[in-house]
Amino acid sequence: MDPLIKRQVEDIITALSRFKWLFVIARNSSFTYKGRAVDVKQVGRELGVRYVLEGSIRRASRQVRISGQLINAVTGDHLWVERFDGAVDDIFQLQDDVSGSVANAIAPKMEQVETERAKRKPLQHLGAYDFLLRARAIYQGNSWRPKGGPADVDEAHRLLLQALELDAEFAPAYAAAAQTFSVRKANHWVLDRDREVAEADRFARAVGLRC
Repeated sequence: MDPLIKRQVEDIITALSRFKWLFVIARNSSFTYKGRAVDVKQVGRELGVRYVLEGSIRRASRQVRISGQLINAVTGDHLWVERFDGAVDDIFQLQDDVSGSVANAIAPKMEQVETERAKRKPLQHLGAYDFLLRARAIYQGNSWRPKGGPADVDEAHRLLLQALELDAEFAPAYAAAAQTFSVRKANHWVLDRDREVAEADRFARAVGLRC
């Protein structure tokens, strides 16, 4: 494998692995497909993944073009496509820029797609991460600003508790549950201050123990 391609793949895998909610296949498994014409759906089945990131590197004189695309391995749909151009003389900076840009673009896109998928699934088929996504969907993105009133915050908290019933070590759900109390306080929806402060503190401490 071209050392340039190998390093870029490794950098992207490392960058994506920083998102703890993402399940990222190790480089050794992904490298088994190098140089082969494979069907993305087949790759998804063999690796047990729902999304595949593929790309290429082309050189022309002193210029380099790196292309990447995120594909739904179940449907074959393209979810994200981008290309990056740079000079060979500054290849390390280009690779760093590409790795960061790819990870920062893909993570929210996958969360958006997964949220829509979780909203369509019957409750009895939801996993801990699905419940987290449903809770997040009640808010306006990562700002945790409720789209509705206190009843929506209560519903989000209920979904998060269900996530924790399925996975008692799921730190993102603890963090989100603690945030629901902050939202209630900011909007003057607190009914039992002492109890809610104690609960918020309990969830916040749980995050630290699991990170």
